Amino acid sequence: MTDTNHDKAIVVLSGGQDSTTCLHWALKTFGKGNVSAVSFDYGQRHRIELDCARQITEMAGVKHTILPIDTFSALGGTALTDDIDVPEHVDEGELPSTFVPGRNLVFLTYAAALAYQQCIGNLVTGVAQTDYSGYPDCRQHSIDAIENAIRLGMEFDVTIHTPLMYLTKAETVELAQDCGAMKALAFSHTCYNGKQPPCGACPACEIRARGFADAEVEDPLVARLKT
Repeated sequence: MTDTNHDKAIVVLSGGQDSTTCLHWALKTFGKGNVSAVSFDYGQRHRIELDCARQITEMAGVKHTILPIDTFSALGGTALTDDIDVPEHVDEGELPSTFVPGRNLVFLTYAAALAYQQCIGNLVTGVAQTDYSGYPDCRQHSIDAIENAIRLGMEFDVTIHTPLMYLTKAETVELAQDCGAMKALAFSHTCYNGKQPPCGACPACEIRARGFADAEVEDPLVARLKT
């Protein structure tokens, strides 16, 4: 395997609540000088995600790379890439139209390729199998499998960290407080409908609002946009 620096980390940053929290977890864990971030321009409908990611990394003072990968847009068929309504409710056992098949698997593979070039031994991602969306590529066994595939396929001793994997949304808010992420969360974006202020009705908005309510903490984004 190639030599790797296990003191450094790359964070997969969407500009959302979870990845922003993970960025600050990484800063606390590895130190500011050892952390960078990567975002993906995959043809998402709501470009505000990338704008938020840029601002959040500027606030944190970390290097930020945006990689263009437009295949998901070419494939289409999801509410995050096509003009498809975001469902308010999803039947149990069904994946919502916001699921982009293979997205996290591809993101982690590209992030690992970037880490390989820079000899960085840690990747950090905000996936969580406790998330109500139920995406299969957010589950621990999927992450374990892709980590093993990357290690074998690249001969690269990389570790994928998932700080939020088993946390509730309220616990994620508490972690954000502990890691000093609250100021950055005021500039994050979660709304599936791309609204700012957030629509408050889509599943992503409802889950985020419930997490802050359960943690008995005001959402910094909502507080900022009220003024």
